[in-house]
Amino acid sequence: MQVSIACTEQNLRSRSSEDRLCGPRPGPGGGNGGPARVALVPRPPAPAGALRESTGRGTGMKYRNLGKSGLRVSCLGLGTWVTFGSQISDETAEDVLTLAYEHGINLFDTAEVYAAGKAERTLGNILKSKGWRRSSYVITTKIFWGGQAETERGLSRKHIIEEIVRAMTYVINQGLALYWGTSRWGATEIMEAYSMARQFNLIPPVCEQAENHFFQREKVEMQLPELYHKIGVGSVTWSPLACGLITSKYDGRVPDSCRAGFKGYQWLKDRVHSEEGKKQQAKVLDLLPIANQLGCTAAQLAIAWCLRSEGVSSVLLGVSNAEQLIEHLGALQVLSHLTPQTVTEIDVLLGNKPHPKK
Repeated sequence: MQVSIACTEQNLRSRSSEDRLCGPRPGPGGGNGGPARVALVPRPPAPAGALRESTGRGTGMKYRNLGKSGLRVSCLGLGTWVTFGSQISDETAEDVLTLAYEHGINLFDTAEVYAAGKAERTLGNILKSKGWRRSSYVITTKIFWGGQAETERGLSRKHIIEEIVRAMTYVINQGLALYWGTSRWGATEIMEAYSMARQFNLIPPVCEQAENHFFQREKVEMQLPELYHKIGVGSVTWSPLACGLITSKYDGRVPDSCRAGFKGYQWLKDRVHSEEGKKQQAKVLDLLPIANQLGCTAAQLAIAWCLRSEGVSSVLLGVSNAEQLIEHLGALQVLSHLTPQTVTEIDVLLGNKPHPKK
């Protein structure tokens, strides 16, 4: 199955191809620009000739509907931004993807712009070589940029079709995808797309991809739950570790092995060294006693915290090796221990819980 994700042009047009989906500077209100396209345990050896295909039983993976559609997705998904086709080798990418699949992850997210198209190709080549049943996993991709030529970008009629809702309905009717959703859209835009779909007998979106972590809360906690209840649009959230800020690995500096030290990520390095970044890292240190009390890492606590939000269908993980993936999967066990009291303690320490506007 494939889910196409649409991004708003105004939020993304001015951003470089490598930091569009995790930068610290989203436009106010989501923008009104033209449309743009939609968990260290060694892996046991498989018996000779056996296909290791996990449905999540025995691994602790949970499954949720994508919004209020009938599509079942793992509550943790695997993202390919930065890593596939860029940061890690194809061999490591295959190890990570295989481990994720064997542990019950069935949602793999990519985009045509990731690593200038290499991420999509790497993901596709791995899936082709694995021979897994196509019905056993879900791929989400995002279209808009495509390439350098004018005819390879955007959602003009030459690219797919003119209007976004009609375009996505066309894509689904052609069998190219089964569902479509949005990415970085404002609540008003999503509601408008839904209304247009209903008015003209088209297919409405089923999910919104949104950034969500300890320091990015407003949209997922205040806006999207209402859309979930009213029109069934669920959330697929990304960057649960705030591009690594929540792992406490920076500690006021930027190791060469961290994402902020990579070429093209100066904005993230600046964010680490900024006054706001230093305050956020201090907050993460304040949260460590809670993580220690729960017997987990800061990363596991942060991912479990994201999974608690109402209407969240899946949280996308970004990992560069199998050890990170195994650690992050441990968040599934932490989630059951996140009591209302613990969540309240976290809110007090963060001091940024959003409240309804009067």
